[in-house]
Amino acid sequence: MNLPDHLALFGADVQVHRGVPSSSALEVNFPAIELSKIAENESWRKEVHRPATSTHKWWAKRLGSVFRGIIAAAVTEADGDALKTYSSAADLGGLVVLDPFAGSGTTIVEAVKMGASAIGSDINPVATLVQRQAVQQWDISELRRAFKLVESKCREEIDRVHRTESGESVLYYFWVTVARCPHCEVRTRLFSTHVFSQNAYPKKVPAAQIVCPVCLDVQAGRYDFASAECRNGHKFERVGAVNRSQVTCPNGHTSKVIDALGGEVPEREMYAKLVLGLDGKKRYESINAFDHSLYAECVELLQTKERDLILPVGQLDLGENTRQAMRWGFTEWRQFFNERQLYSLGMLGSAIRDVNAGDAEREALVALFSGTLEFNNMFCSFKGEGTGAVRHMFSHHILKPERMPLEAHPWGTPASSGSFSTLFRSRITRAHEYKTDPFDQVLINGGVQRTAGLSMPFDGRLVDAWPEQGLERRQVYIRNGDSSRTDLPSGSVDLIVTDPPYMDNVHYSELADFFHAWLIGMKPFLGYPSSEETTRRAEEVQSADPRKFGDAISQVWKECERVLKPGGLLAFTFHQARLTGWVSLVEALTSAGLGVTAIQPIKGEMSTSVAKGGNEPSNLDSIIVCRKRGEIPSGCDSPEAAAARGEKLLGELQEAGIQVGVGDVKSVIRGHVLATYTLGHGVELAALSELAESLTVSSVARLCGAAVSG
Repeated sequence: MNLPDHLALFGADVQVHRGVPSSSALEVNFPAIELSKIAENESWRKEVHRPATSTHKWWAKRLGSVFRGIIAAAVTEADGDALKTYSSAADLGGLVVLDPFAGSGTTIVEAVKMGASAIGSDINPVATLVQRQAVQQWDISELRRAFKLVESKCREEIDRVHRTESGESVLYYFWVTVARCPHCEVRTRLFSTHVFSQNAYPKKVPAAQIVCPVCLDVQAGRYDFASAECRNGHKFERVGAVNRSQVTCPNGHTSKVIDALGGEVPEREMYAKLVLGLDGKKRYESINAFDHSLYAECVELLQTKERDLILPVGQLDLGENTRQAMRWGFTEWRQFFNERQLYSLGMLGSAIRDVNAGDAEREALVALFSGTLEFNNMFCSFKGEGTGAVRHMFSHHILKPERMPLEAHPWGTPASSGSFSTLFRSRITRAHEYKTDPFDQVLINGGVQRTAGLSMPFDGRLVDAWPEQGLERRQVYIRNGDSSRTDLPSGSVDLIVTDPPYMDNVHYSELADFFHAWLIGMKPFLGYPSSEETTRRAEEVQSADPRKFGDAISQVWKECERVLKPGGLLAFTFHQARLTGWVSLVEALTSAGLGVTAIQPIKGEMSTSVAKGGNEPSNLDSIIVCRKRGEIPSGCDSPEAAAARGEKLLGELQEAGIQVGVGDVKSVIRGHVLATYTLGHGVELAALSELAESLTVSSVARLCGAAVSG
């Protein structure tokens, strides 16, 4: 296999080039079609294909295959074969890679796997914790010992308060929110349907569980039943009291759900449970007096033992992603949990906080506990039979209150979903195996196959501060702080690869505060901020306002330009169909002294992303490639030529069978045209924007046969 001479194969005695070539395959000869096919395969099960970055929730987790492809193409000569570099055991020892918006740690992981030294920087401490887990080495024997210590301290009691009267385990308790009619004050259970459990494929398996809205009697039925009668003689229909945002009380009065709630934290009622029988079979039952007394005991235990428990702190601050929860009356993070959850999770958190174990192993358990919270709160719901039972609270990327919440067993059983014990196996154990023997997705004979032996084990060292002598081979520096002001020396980084925040309404810090509320008391790693009850920062690059977004991201790009070595590259993924988003971006790059040398469309994290692509079909991201503007040769494309090049790239993807939506065409063509502004052609940005719109209309018509709106 002929690789560029600045790469080395594992074990080969070849000198490794410490920089990137003056003209790279990332800019000229990028294998977007092949990498898109690999990325499409990975996108369906990211947690399986890239388990190191899946030990904890973080939003907009990027595709590892794409980022491996970016790194491989960045170190391949323009006339070289970047796909061969991607598919080879290349050793990039000596290369220093930075991600200033490190998120879940995708860039760091892919750089480490290829032998490079890596720097991850993020302003959010929860993201920093996720990154640390992505590359942290664990002594698996010590980790299992620590897990057993935690289990011995709290599992018996957690199991006890999730039992039936006969001692069988309760996997899940089903709850319903109750409101009072604003017209007649009658209590109304906010069922949208009286089918509370059905199969993921109901037409194949029509059996379901239904509940009477009057007496909460539970019985077996069909998912499509029209009407039923409970054992107490109450007749009811399939449709519940709630229809979208409206609720109709038993007396026939209709009002908005939000009005019926009256701005108070909702009252909830327990109505059913899913029991794991001693025979190993599951069965549904109604709630009985024992269940109520057991829950009441948890309320009392929480009050008497509160000082000994880890419990969430802090209040919700109004924001894009907290507004809906606050309208429902939620003002504190503690209110996201019921008393049994607080008691059980509080015991578990305290046991982990105090466990006598190695620092890295204790940190892994803290992160695992934090990840468990996503599936164990009253914003979760039941997905049904034949699939993972718990629909986690962030399935909508917002803090959406749940009218029919699900309470799960937080320690769990082998039949549980989203529990501490099951996530230990599916997240921690899987991540450890991946770090020990990494694998990658590669194209072989036109198909995507999992292949081992192309990446190095995760045996690099994690450092908490920039070493005075600089990063040594395979060292990883993960810092928590503002990426516009780092402690990195000027000219210390060869390659910057990142996925910056987009100009949209998903504010990660507002969502991360849910985890931070618990982590404050657990102090997962040295330096974790425990004095602030929020992860929000004024320096965050996160705003739907184009001017604020542009100003904030400009400061980070300026820092990137400062730390980038002469001849180095900055590459980042971006998707923004809105013209204003691209305008803000190119203004920020220009003010930072950076020029765009290429834009490469490629498969994105998911199809039709509502948060990032709007309501128009969207399947692609753009890889924006930049160099210091003084290093870019003159004679670059005109805006019209740039648009034609973008359309050609999109057409090639279409011909290869890769979906290209209207939103993708808008983003890519507008990006190509506006990127010419960074090269200093002297065209006013307003005039360039008008031209971009005109050229985008034509490209959408040719590629999608559609008219442009917005």
